[in-house]
Amino acid sequence: MSAERAAIVTGASSGIGLAVARVLGQEGFGVTAAARRADKLEGAVKELADEGFDVQAMAANVADEEDIKRVVDAHRERYGRLDVLVNNAGVGIGAAVAEIATKRLDMQLDINLRSIILFYRECVPLLREAAAEHGNAIVVNTASMAGKRGHGWLSVYSAAKHGVVGWTEAMNHELGPEHIKSTALCPGFVDTPMTDYVKGHVPAEEMIRPEDVAESVRYLLKTSPACVVPEIVFMRPGDSI
Repeated sequence: MSAERAAIVTGASSGIGLAVARVLGQEGFGVTAAARRADKLEGAVKELADEGFDVQAMAANVADEEDIKRVVDAHRERYGRLDVLVNNAGVGIGAAVAEIATKRLDMQLDINLRSIILFYRECVPLLREAAAEHGNAIVVNTASMAGKRGHGWLSVYSAAKHGVVGWTEAMNHELGPEHIKSTALCPGFVDTPMTDYVKGHVPAEEMIRPEDVAESVRYLLKTSPACVVPEIVFMRPGDSI
C-alpha cells in the first residue's frame, strides 16, 4: 500500500535535511531521501526506517542533471505522487574574490541554485497533480541569511542563496495560482557540519538547531490552501537581517 502523501528531500543525510525528513515521516509521508554520499545516506535512512518511517535512499549528486532525473523517476516509481519537494542540498566554500576557483564557483552555483530549478522542472507534473487533488502542494527551498544580505568571502554562496530567494518569489507568481506554494527558508548559523568552520567563533550550542528549521516544515504542512508563506527567517538572539 502506497503512502497517502509523499515527499522528496535533498541533502537528507544529515543536518536540516535529515531533520526535515524525520518531520515528514512523523506526519505520515513516504519520503525519498537524496544525498551525495551513499554510505552516510544509507545510515540516515536506516535510522529513519528503524523509527518506523516509509523512506527510500537515492544517492545522487544534485549538480548532475541525470542524477536529478533518477531521483524523481525513482520517487515516482515507488510512490506515484509528490506532495512536498524539499530542495535542501547545499554547499558553501569561502574565498576572497581574487582567489575564487572556477571549479568551486560552478559547484556552488550548480548545487545551491541550478539544482533547484531542475528539480522544479522535473517535479512540476507531479506537483500539479497533488495541487489539483488537495490544493496544497508545497515546495521548500533552503536559502540562508546569506541570501538576505551579502556576505564577503562567502560571496558566491551568498549570490546563489539570493538567487534561491528570488527564484522562490518567481515560482509563487508563476505556480501559486495552481496551488503550488513555495517557501524559502533563511536561517542564520545552524549547528550542522556545514558550519564547522565558524564554531571556533560561534559555539555550536549557541547556533540554531536543525530541528528549529524542520519544525517550520511541519507548520507549512498545516497551512490552508488559502495561505502562502513565501519566506521564513531564522535568527539567533541579538542578530539582525
